[in-house]
Amino acid sequence: MHLFERFLAGPAREAESLYLLGDLFDYWAGDDDLADPFNARVCAAIKGIGRPIFVLPGNRDFLVGREFCAATGAVLLPDEIVVDLAGTRTLLLHGDTLCTDDVDYQRFRTMVRAPHWQHEFLALSLAERRARIEQLRASSEREKQGKPYEIMDVSSPSVTAAFRCHDVGRMIHGHTHRPARHALAVDGRACERWVLPEWSESGGYLVCDATGCRAVELP
Repeated sequence: MHLFERFLAGPAREAESLYLLGDLFDYWAGDDDLADPFNARVCAAIKGIGRPIFVLPGNRDFLVGREFCAATGAVLLPDEIVVDLAGTRTLLLHGDTLCTDDVDYQRFRTMVRAPHWQHEFLALSLAERRARIEQLRASSEREKQGKPYEIMDVSSPSVTAAFRCHDVGRMIHGHTHRPARHALAVDGRACERWVLPEWSESGGYLVCDATGCRAVELP
């Protein structure tokens, strides 16, 4: 948390705009989860940077909504969006939709993103939702132990399809925790895919301007 606050108080304030591509929280049980002191602290820190902020929810915090936006001053983005970053059409996404080899996860994702599932889930008390999420997380961790790591990474055909579908030359996402820049050719066109790092003991972010993109590490 201190690392993220330091980023928001420093480098983030030098940006024209800030894009946060999901999983800001270990989980978000609904907008009434703002009552949690940690969540409230994160939201206050985001709102305090005084720059346009765009949030693309991830697999851990896809239930953020209007009250989250009011608390942070952020604009919510859809699962996939093309933006102009210094003159380059760039696809932004969390990254989990590219992991199509993990069939079980994609099935689960479809279930929890369905409006009827979310309606029923949010009708539960906050305590019940938190308990349910902890159960789901524990089950997910057990399942991961039996999966090859490659299955949980992006699928190359899905990446290529996304480049074609959105007609972009650049893609930026997180989720897989394998930070890197991947150069690839799609239909003879040079493209690049940037993978953002996980924030734990250290962190990092991507700066994009007229010269291109560059990764910056935070100790």
